Amino acid sequence: MTLLVLAGAAVGAPLRLLAGQLAVRRGRDAAAGTLAVNVAGSALLGVVLGVGNAPSWVLAAVGTGFCGTLTTFSAFGADVVRLVEARTLARAVGYVLLTLVLGLGAAAVGYVVAGAAVRT
Repeated sequence: MTLLVLAGAAVGAPLRLLAGQLAVRRGRDAAAGTLAVNVAGSALLGVVLGVGNAPSWVLAAVGTGFCGTLTTFSAFGADVVRLVEARTLARAVGYVLLTLVLGLGAAAVGYVVAGAAVRT
């Protein structure tokens, strides 16, 4: 199982880095990249869990390895601290709320859609 987690992480971690770099190259704040990967990873994990009875290797490689390294709570926290330090409190609060709503919403939609697809 450990090798499956490592394999998933080997894909997820570089994608997370590229998302942040892409956001900055497009003139956006790095937080935009963090938001994008957190929402995408939440949606994918929702799909994996929504399928139900996913094999343990899928949970290890995709859930823990890929989604675990693609999504990032530490970067999210650092983004919030940076926005507060820059005295952009409204942006910081908006970023927190947007991350929570979109991340949880994406996970829920992924879960429901995958569950519905399995039942049909």
